[in-house]
Amino acid sequence: MKIVIIGAGNVGTNLRHGFQTKGVEVPLIHAREILSGSSMLPLADVYIYAVADHALAEVIAHVNAPKALHLHTSGSMPVSVFGDDKPHAGILYFFQTFSKDSLIENWNTIPVFIEGKNIDDLAAVYTLAQTFSSVIYETTQEERERLHVAGVFANNFTNLMYRYAAQILSSTTIPFSVLLPLIDQTAAKVHSIPPKDAQTGPANRRDQAVITHHKEILDGEKRTIYSLLTDEIMKGVD
Repeated sequence: MKIVIIGAGNVGTNLRHGFQTKGVEVPLIHAREILSGSSMLPLADVYIYAVADHALAEVIAHVNAPKALHLHTSGSMPVSVFGDDKPHAGILYFFQTFSKDSLIENWNTIPVFIEGKNIDDLAAVYTLAQTFSSVIYETTQEERERLHVAGVFANNFTNLMYRYAAQILSSTTIPFSVLLPLIDQTAAKVHSIPPKDAQTGPANRRDQAVITHHKEILDGEKRTIYSLLTDEIMKGVD
């Protein structure tokens, strides 16, 4: 089976590396080359589109391969983005954060969420997913959309908090690295207990003296966000 990945960003680069670790060489084509017509698209049995949501439909429209299986890797886009001219299509959504600077080496426990236009396409997507992971879920569009939003809260918003923490320490001699054991332990706890039970800190204790002092240290948007999140934590305290 010949596979081509379209999109050379974080997801596409990691997918190609994942195939390479399995001994499978997969061409990686830049989406802009498809759109400009500057690159001849290799013939393949499977085309995997790892491109931004806003560009997905346009890139798909430039690929003329009606007999191939077409898959996108988006958490939000529906399978219907593949029109009638692509009767064999599906979704191969890996629920993980990807970066070109830190390639994934072990894919086996990464959850992958799949969908297919029909039962045969779904079976083909499942077989391909097994190449990477043993944790595979068939989900609906609505379920996958909610999962994607949950991932934004758990990952993207959390990473923003790391950025804020680094900025708060930037005026001191204390390096960001001192926070890493705390970050690791916080993440480890939710492997065994619910997030609500893992909550600690001054808001969870309703320690108004500490909360007030923290607000005095902060200013601008960080004070606003601190107040908002503190209020949300206190709402959940029994």
